[in-house]
Amino acid sequence: MAKVLKKCDCRNQTRCEHPWTVRYREPGGRSGRQRERSFPTKREAESFGIKAENDKREGVYIDHQLGRVSLRKWAQEWLGQHPVNQSTRRNYQGFITNHLVPALGSKTIAGVTVADVKKLQTSMSAGGLAASTVNDRMNILRAMMAAAVKERRIPESPCDGVAPLKTAGAAVDPDEIPTLAEVNAIAAAMSDQYRLTVWLQAGAGLRISEVLGFSADCQRNGFLRLRRQVSAKANQQDCKTRLVPLKHRTADEYRDVPTPPFLDQEIGSHLKRWGTVTVDGLEVLFSPRERGKGQMPTASTYGYHWRKALIAAGVVSPDGKPKYTPHSLRHFFASMALANGVPIHEVSRWLGHRNIKTTVDTYGHLVPEAWDRCRDVIQNALRPAPRLVATAA
Repeated sequence: MAKVLKKCDCRNQTRCEHPWTVRYREPGGRSGRQRERSFPTKREAESFGIKAENDKREGVYIDHQLGRVSLRKWAQEWLGQHPVNQSTRRNYQGFITNHLVPALGSKTIAGVTVADVKKLQTSMSAGGLAASTVNDRMNILRAMMAAAVKERRIPESPCDGVAPLKTAGAAVDPDEIPTLAEVNAIAAAMSDQYRLTVWLQAGAGLRISEVLGFSADCQRNGFLRLRRQVSAKANQQDCKTRLVPLKHRTADEYRDVPTPPFLDQEIGSHLKRWGTVTVDGLEVLFSPRERGKGQMPTASTYGYHWRKALIAAGVVSPDGKPKYTPHSLRHFFASMALANGVPIHEVSRWLGHRNIKTTVDTYGHLVPEAWDRCRDVIQNALRPAPRLVATAA
């Protein structure tokens, strides 16, 4: 049981100004660690002692000492407990370093309030980050604080009282999808060594990081088996791992995508002309052949070739800037597949989306036959066609 006492030597402890101390043990009986907390009044001390004993009996005891760790330290401990791929770790660390630590790093995890979390959310939004990006960053903090609750360092998460920011609809704008003529023009204007990147994106829906990490073993009989994508730091000399697992996948997972015959021919033609370069034990297709260009291209370095091709092809906006991004070719792949009757759940799997909701939210409005089906169903329900009655000859 918790014991309430004064640790002073005053003769009349009841009236002295020294604080009252609660001495209690953590869960575990006699083996539980002994703790002490001081309060200005006896009533507060007794209330805390009663609560501590009740919490132990109910299995909801919180170790307040553990809650005194700084958020800066807890963020690194939490990150160390989560085995994630290089790209995700870099994303988490960027949030911790650039936003979380400057704003709340000196606070203890028990001292972080709902107001603190709202202030952090507002500052990131005011700093120019999109609402969806802010929500992604806030989800990292939510996971950190949820882990602290699970370890009984804090009684509840301050993030629970903060609603996500409202985001714009995820549906892709049809104007952001290149036409077939524009795709062909971009491919024709692209430098010879990178022309295949256009066809891998438009013909198989690959992300540009997956395209640039493409290796000879990805090509199978009538389909591609993807296991890797290029690291964002792959062009740097000190990069230790240039090829990393796919987005939303572990190192053991892969994704299969069917290939049309023309794409198999384009891959074969590229291999015949350019061959491969061995990087991290794999025969990659797009490693630069010139000295000083790094071992692997990244989405950033590829951007130069992309912009140059679009300008040369005349696929530009009124201001003369490239009209599309490489990701637009994934939109082309998805829209063409859906417009021609390929089931959306199949398209979702080939695109490598985490769940089909992402695909539906992004491309669901591009399924034209759904409109026709809806018209027919409602028409037949509310204005059914009159039945024809056969007459005797």
